[in-house]
Amino acid sequence: MNEAPPEHIFSFLTDLLEKRTGQELAPNRYWRIETALKPIMRVHGLADLNALVTALSTGGNRVLERQAVEAMLNNETSFFRDQATMSLLTGPAFAALRQARTGHRRLRIWSAASSTGQEAYSIAMALREDRANWQGWDIEIIGSDISMTVVERAREGRYSQFEIQRGMPISLMLRYFGRDGEDWVAKEEIRSMVRFRQHNLLDPVPMTGEFDAILCRNMIMYLQAEHRSTVFDHLARSIAGDGFLMLGAAETVIGQTKRFQSSKDYRGLYERKSAEDMRSAA
Repeated sequence: MNEAPPEHIFSFLTDLLEKRTGQELAPNRYWRIETALKPIMRVHGLADLNALVTALSTGGNRVLERQAVEAMLNNETSFFRDQATMSLLTGPAFAALRQARTGHRRLRIWSAASSTGQEAYSIAMALREDRANWQGWDIEIIGSDISMTVVERAREGRYSQFEIQRGMPISLMLRYFGRDGEDWVAKEEIRSMVRFRQHNLLDPVPMTGEFDAILCRNMIMYLQAEHRSTVFDHLARSIAGDGFLMLGAAETVIGQTKRFQSSKDYRGLYERKSAEDMRSAA
């Protein structure tokens, strides 16, 4: 295992990461900094972390800065992650939304911090598997991430054997993915259901209209407190009054925001507080 970088290098890199993304570098990720940055240093002909920090501190090389920041992000993800809560969302919670929206028959889902796309494609597959109940519906799934590199990978829908096996039932893998050499590539029937875009969750949400469900998992936990509040505010402005928010298994709204509360009907999901609830909590 690599040792943590010298203090001055670590401080510079963590400050850069926080400034650009709002994320803190957790202690259990210190050791992987050099490993994560080695490919970037190799491409730019930089001998070590000292040389990288020197190049970054002079400014002007936005490409190098973006690549370094994206390399330090944690893009850990898998298909159908947190299976029990995911099944709750795509099963009973989606059924409640379907009943509430029979008038206009439209469903909008946002996979925020979607990394390489497994989460968004998992939602698409779940809806395809339940296609009889969604026949004739206008379904929009948007995946977003701060890293343009992983957004481009998500758009490709291409996964290694290791990635495709993580959380993916074999039946779904064979139904919705095709083999291409050593990789598996999402078929058009689910790729066409999802659109990916680059977005920093600290910025105002560029997508207009309300989402019926938002998944923002395992990203907020890395943010400093004031940034967490900002993200929750942005999410609250983008979710329908009866919509559902899904966080990571280790995340909660308790003590983090006054804009959301635990779902009254679906344990593990969250709902936007109504104006009346907000007044009661004040």
